[in-house]
Amino acid sequence: MDQVIQIAGALMILAGFAAAQFGLLSVSSRPYLVLNLVGAVILTVLALEEEQWGFVLLESVWSLVSAWSLLQVMRGRLPMAPEH
Repeated sequence: MDQVIQIAGALMILAGFAAAQFGLLSVSSRPYLVLNLVGAVILTVLALEEEQWGFVLLESVWSLVSAWSLLQVMRGRLPMAPEH
């Protein structure tokens, strides 16, 4: 069952990424950020259970950044984008 949940979490992150790459979602949109946040939290919890510390680090930081960005969007502030 953990594998099914793990795949669901990964698919959430990948769906947001693919949608952004194909121009279907903005990386500062709520749906994109929610997909990233929920998927990363799921993977963080599973990595903690398995004591996979590299993935705990990766996914917990991914979760924190997604949560911070989502809060900024909800407050009406867009996350800072790099200038090209």
